[in-house]
Amino acid sequence: MTELVARLRAAGCVFAEDEAALLLAETDDPAELERLVRLRVDGLPLEHVLGWVEFHGRRYAVAPGVFVPRPRTEHLVDLAIARGGSAVLDLCCGSGAVGAAVAHGLGAELWSAELDPAAVAVARRNVPRVYEGDLYAPLPAGILFDIIVVIAPYVPSGEIALLPHEARDFEPLLALDGGSDGLDLVRRILAGAGERLAPDGALFTEVSEEQAPAVVTIAESHGFRATVDDTVVIVTRRP
Repeated sequence: MTELVARLRAAGCVFAEDEAALLLAETDDPAELERLVRLRVDGLPLEHVLGWVEFHGRRYAVAPGVFVPRPRTEHLVDLAIARGGSAVLDLCCGSGAVGAAVAHGLGAELWSAELDPAAVAVARRNVPRVYEGDLYAPLPAGILFDIIVVIAPYVPSGEIALLPHEARDFEPLLALDGGSDGLDLVRRILAGAGERLAPDGALFTEVSEEQAPAVVTIAESHGFRATVDDTVVIVTRRP
């Protein structure tokens, strides 16, 4: 254990003790453990090494090339669960963990949509119903959703190079790059939300603190009401 912690710390792992414990719990085979440690030391994100991420109290499958949900997004999940509803849509679902956590918390039905085939394959390991395609396009017609959750790419193109190495080098550009101001996809999502949001429904999307006021303005331009809670923009229909 001590040697393993030292190797991980030397590789720049801030939480070396915790990571060592997780790696040791994965296997009793020394050769397999060494393989996992080498992957981590070479910079592969821990979640990709393990093949799972713990998110909102449950484990979800992840894989290299698929965006790993961040702990900060649990706040969005809590807000969506507090809102309530029986039909949940997870757009840009990635691994599917965010929508799954909301649906589990509500005991609700879940629909998930994702453009990237690699992410779709992983999401189908976590949730039962994943539609492959661009935003709302692959979804069955006529369904209105009480809750729409969206973790769209929102990093401005010019800031991709400034991201931490684990995100920049190991997560797909499709899940990170939001265009010149980071809000290209958010604009498209809000433009189409009126046809998919239930009358009393709410859309929750995560952006940076600096981007939130612009997202509120975009939502209002489409006739919605929008409020901000930390880095989450909550969009509802006007009374």
